[in-house]
Amino acid sequence: MERACCPDQVTVKRKVLSFCPSSTMITSLPHLVIFFITYHIHKLESAQFRVMGPGHPVTAILGENIVLPCHLSPRMSAVNMEVRWFRSEFTSFVHLYRHRKDEYGQQMPEYRGRTELLKAGITDGNVSLQIVNIRSSDEGQYHCFVQDGSFYEEALLELKVAGLGSNPLISVESHQDGGIRMVCQSAGWFPEPKVLWRDLSGKELPSLSEAKSLRDSSLFETENSIIIKERSNQNLSCLIRNTLLNQEKESTVYIADSFFPRVNPWMVALSVILLVLFGFIGLTVYLFKIKGKHLGEINDLQRELDWRRNIVCPANVTLDPDTAHPQLVLSEGGKSVRWGDTRQRLPDNPERFDSWPCVLGCEGFTAGRHCWEVEGGGYWAVGVARESVGRKGGISRSPEGGIWAVERWGDQFRALSSPVTPLPRSRAPSRIWVCLDCDRGQVTFIDAGDEAPIFTFPPGSVPGERIRPWLWVGWGTRLRLRP
Repeated sequence: MERACCPDQVTVKRKVLSFCPSSTMITSLPHLVIFFITYHIHKLESAQFRVMGPGHPVTAILGENIVLPCHLSPRMSAVNMEVRWFRSEFTSFVHLYRHRKDEYGQQMPEYRGRTELLKAGITDGNVSLQIVNIRSSDEGQYHCFVQDGSFYEEALLELKVAGLGSNPLISVESHQDGGIRMVCQSAGWFPEPKVLWRDLSGKELPSLSEAKSLRDSSLFETENSIIIKERSNQNLSCLIRNTLLNQEKESTVYIADSFFPRVNPWMVALSVILLVLFGFIGLTVYLFKIKGKHLGEINDLQRELDWRRNIVCPANVTLDPDTAHPQLVLSEGGKSVRWGDTRQRLPDNPERFDSWPCVLGCEGFTAGRHCWEVEGGGYWAVGVARESVGRKGGISRSPEGGIWAVERWGDQFRALSSPVTPLPRSRAPSRIWVCLDCDRGQVTFIDAGDEAPIFTFPPGSVPGERIRPWLWVGWGTRLRLRP
């Protein structure tokens, strides 16, 4: 928006207020002096600066954390300024800092509990924003807007999101055109990956067909096929490349001559013998499965009875304040935790989580069976973590990162396995039992309402070290450990 100061003056941007002296002011020297003093005082009220961002796109990895860099030039304190990060709508923001504090009233729902303005360098003009647990929907442009009084500036940043999918799975599908039709499959890629077939020498081979699709998680899965002939290209590799990261995953197979189709009476006889043999083996396996199924049902029933005995006498779990993230507020008895309105000033001891809103239980377990009940709603994740779980910076909420848990995020309910396992949204409970079997290395989650199993991490997945209760508390959420 531009406005004219007076008929003979050029219009200026609204970023700097303009003053036009009246004819009566210019007629006398005292009035002219007063005008210039007023002009310079007003000019000093709002410091002028530029907002600087990177000159290239910022790349983030799915599920990890990213910092969007932004600073003032020249370097000056932004403590008393307004810092607003937004996408396309100015009023619906990604993060807002003003009046010396963070405000969340109109924050976009998909960013709640996932953003933090890094205030360690705000006195030097650093207004960078951290976003945790990156998703594919986070990709796009971001505005870094800073205002001081009537003066404001902004910078435009672009965020690229990338994800490496699963290792290629190569399978033999059928005989076709005198050869073998091979299929390469993989999932969990972002953006859309490039698929290549290559022979032993590295020469690229033409594919027969290709299909790519987006899953509900907005990640790509791909299926690519090729036909190979006998004594030609029998050493075969499928390579899938993320062009944004310039990283790739590759799998290789060798197809023996015996797999190729040919008319041979001995092969026909052998096929009949193998068919009969496999039929006998299949029948034997089926009978053993029936027997094993009954034994498994008995074992499952016994384990369920064991868990129910532990639920009757639950473990007395309390929360450890020395591990709680500064945004979390614990009750006096350590039986409940909630997301606080402001970040508390707490000692940055080695045990404390400093980036993710997590807290551990005081109790640790190395043997036996232990159950405790957690109640709450909103955005949360509950489970267990090993004693040595990472506390500083970004953490991996997965068994590889030392965490075994289930998560409720909006309308999503899932187990934090590798990869994550979607669970029925109708099964997302308000009260949940966390059951740890140290001897089997297993964690089970049970609906405390109807005592129906929700999810079980397989036996042996939890290591033989001290294991503690673990909670992740999202924006506006309160969790309580029931006695």
